Amino acid sequence: MTTKTSALVCNFSFRTSSLTTRFSAQRRSRTLGAEPNCVPAMSDSNSRVAADMDCNGNAQSVPVGVDYAEIVVVRHGETDWNADGRFQGTLDVELNAIGRQQAIAVSERLYREGKISAIYSSDLKRALETANMIATACGGLEVITDPGLRERNFGELQGLQPHVAASVCPEAYKALQSQKTDQEIPGGGESIDQLYQRCTMSLRNISIKHKGERVVAVTHGGVLRTLYTRACPNKPPVRFLNTSVNIFHLSDGDNWVFKSGGDVSHLSQIEYLRTGFGGDRSSG
Repeated sequence: MTTKTSALVCNFSFRTSSLTTRFSAQRRSRTLGAEPNCVPAMSDSNSRVAADMDCNGNAQSVPVGVDYAEIVVVRHGETDWNADGRFQGTLDVELNAIGRQQAIAVSERLYREGKISAIYSSDLKRALETANMIATACGGLEVITDPGLRERNFGELQGLQPHVAASVCPEAYKALQSQKTDQEIPGGGESIDQLYQRCTMSLRNISIKHKGERVVAVTHGGVLRTLYTRACPNKPPVRFLNTSVNIFHLSDGDNWVFKSGGDVSHLSQIEYLRTGFGGDRSSG
């Protein structure tokens, strides 16, 4: 197991009993107008602390002459499968009505916060629809699709709720729980290592193209968790709720700063899942 991926194991492995309890109650875990889920940056040997975190919608455009790319990574809006606690993975699930409201809210927020040079998105519908709303609000930018930002492929588990998956696909479910980061999931599913290499390379490539600029990347819960682990290995987890705003600074491709994250202050008047599937230990 490599050092850079060892910290990911606990993020993707979980017990059947706790999952059954958590997801069976998920539809009752909505909140409206709750306090923003917002955390400061953390650092390690590959990243530095950014002290000027702002969780109140007051972010500024990237200053002229900076040597990093500011990448605002946004999780897609809510889907019915999020509310049901299903493994979505690479299946193409659309936003639900609440998810579209969330996407509008985050779009308006990002427009107010400063110039965006480019918008990237996973090519899955739930992310792409969210990205298109952001693009419309921010002057009609073209959305650049990037399969590298796709959610983790869960193979045979996709479309199932965890407690069902444990019964009908025991081998695949066992693979998901494996402590081996190179363990693939039966049915074409990815390993943790494969997800890590794919999505961190995607963000690295975006940063190289946009040094000194502010860009948006719309993606998924599992991807966000992986990017956070790249920037802040061995640090406490962050809840990446639907349409949460998460800011990364990348310089020279390899120097990662997690400036702030988990911010859903723009959802103060809109319902959202407090523990949305993917916002905690798995994907979405």
